[in-house]
Amino acid sequence: MNKRPLPELLAPAGSYDALLAAVEAGADAVYLGGLSFSARANATNFDEEAAARGVEYCHTFGVKVYAAMNTLLFDREGEEFLKTAAAFYRMGVDALIVADLGGMRLLRRFIPDMPIHASTQASVHSVEGARQMAALGCSRVVLARELSLDNIRAFATHGSVETEIFIHGALCVSHSGQCLLSSMIGGRSGNRGACAQPCRLPYGKGYPLSLRDLSTADHIPALIDSGVSSLKIEGRMKSPSYVFGAVEIYRRLLDGRRAATKEENRRLRELFSRDGFTDAYLRGKPTEPMTGRRSEEDKSTGRALPPPPPPSRRARLTAEAQISEGAPATLTLVREDGRTATAIGDTPAAAKNAPLTAAGVKDRLAKMGGTLYTLAPEDIRLTLDEGLNLSPASLNALRRDALAAFSAPDPVRSAFVLPEGAGRIPAHTSEVSEKPFRTALFFNPAVYAALGEEELSYFDICFLPHFRYGEVSKRPSGVYLPPVVTDREHPAVLAAMERAKKDGAIYALCGNLGMLSAVKEAGLIPVGDFRLNATNRESVETLFELGFERLILSPELTLPRLRDIGAGSVIVYGRLPLMLLERCFIRENFGCENCNRASLTDRRGARFPLLREYPHRNLLLNSLPTYLGDTRDRLADCRVGGEHFLFTVESAEEVCRVMADYRACRKTAAPTRGLPKN
Repeated sequence: MNKRPLPELLAPAGSYDALLAAVEAGADAVYLGGLSFSARANATNFDEEAAARGVEYCHTFGVKVYAAMNTLLFDREGEEFLKTAAAFYRMGVDALIVADLGGMRLLRRFIPDMPIHASTQASVHSVEGARQMAALGCSRVVLARELSLDNIRAFATHGSVETEIFIHGALCVSHSGQCLLSSMIGGRSGNRGACAQPCRLPYGKGYPLSLRDLSTADHIPALIDSGVSSLKIEGRMKSPSYVFGAVEIYRRLLDGRRAATKEENRRLRELFSRDGFTDAYLRGKPTEPMTGRRSEEDKSTGRALPPPPPPSRRARLTAEAQISEGAPATLTLVREDGRTATAIGDTPAAAKNAPLTAAGVKDRLAKMGGTLYTLAPEDIRLTLDEGLNLSPASLNALRRDALAAFSAPDPVRSAFVLPEGAGRIPAHTSEVSEKPFRTALFFNPAVYAALGEEELSYFDICFLPHFRYGEVSKRPSGVYLPPVVTDREHPAVLAAMERAKKDGAIYALCGNLGMLSAVKEAGLIPVGDFRLNATNRESVETLFELGFERLILSPELTLPRLRDIGAGSVIVYGRLPLMLLERCFIRENFGCENCNRASLTDRRGARFPLLREYPHRNLLLNSLPTYLGDTRDRLADCRVGGEHFLFTVESAEEVCRVMADYRACRKTAAPTRGLPKN
């Protein structure tokens, strides 16, 4: 029985020293970020010169390099985004890791040969979601960290792209790409690479949102057997010592196709942990305890880590040389990654007394000196005519020229030039309707049922959650779908959609691409939720082309950025869901009897309600609702054609009061927040 090929071991490189450590420890690939558009903006990261040097170093050893350009983009950044991508392309980066749909669209248009990996920030958690990413030009998808091993196997078996999963390192408590906590309470957007990690802070008497780090060291044989393409270690903010230690251990485990020993697990904990590790998501057991903080003992152990060993690795070469009468000498070197480099040297002369010998030529060509290469004389296949001579200087020059050819850039890539103005924001050409299109999502069907015709007639579409749609007799025309639907959950959600269609639903509010095909198959009209993270015109156009009839834009957009897009709807009222939590924090911290009545309180006394999402995920809501009733004229100036309302924990009376204030274009009495300022 043939063994499955080993998946790629992918290591973090937050600095050049970390890159060296990853290669030395045996990584198959590294991922790094430039000085912009990287979701780890606070890492040391790489300027263009350091990145090019890192790519050349990695490729010497057959190690691939992926560049993270996985932040959301604003329209006025498109030109700079493409210039950065073009620089990575020219230097030979093997793929770009991208989250923004508009960024993917720009790359397909202007740098079509650049491979794209869909970032975990793109929130892919179903096979259909991966297929949508493939249709958008992605050759690999970095899967959501919350998936079980069974779900991962389904991707590898039925997906149309390569799959990459995280196997070690920090866990976000919210689904990646679905967290607005740092953005909304501190102005530092996690979707823009500036997360302040407020989840690590206390809430109430404890730290309920601080998860332990992930470790899958006990599951390596199962992960190999799953068919996944790449195993990724998190840690671009971590030290080179951590990178070396983690990569070295996982390299041993992969090569041995085995689980970690007790000693190896202890060593991983010494490198970095938060009160130990968790593998609960991988085992499909998210109800198990997963929270942990970095203790003083953890910190002390981390500070005592020795530096990684200096780089000592050498790339093994093979060679073919030919020294023939009447023709220039040639030397072709072959690296372990299959790349070849050929040099043409001087023409040999007839020997007067001491002709060249095969052993002498091989010894001379094999002298690699202080380079990154090693070449054994027995690995040189030599064709040597008798009675010829070639000076030692000529042989040395032949060897040097062949080695230098490895550093020569790819002629196609290095000559690449972007068209003038690529990515520049174009002028608006569309007209905006005078009457805004108004939609509302009611998480509580009882509140919807308690409203009168006067309130409900204000909205063009009202949505109720799919799993509560049947709780009211007079059903609205819209059904809301959960933002995460795994392959295992898909049949139940599809059945609920079909029932809603029979009961009068026309529209589906859809926040993940993995459900788009199912919405169409059910005969519903898809409306894109804000969770699709549309922050630029290219993203909006992509989503419209995929079949969304209307679209709610990201709440991270300021008024000028809304004006740049000039389309879509804006959330004009509601407590924004700041986190989408895979774990049921309500049950864990408050008990099931407090479902939809629980909240977390931060150090300043701000209260963040917790709401049940399907099936038992949770939403952490903002402490203050967004309210734009007193800025409606400014929204109209920004060409915003739609208004969306989120009613979550409000009573029917509170909804009526908010609506009265909004319709009168006046401030509302309760404390609220407006649009982001930057």
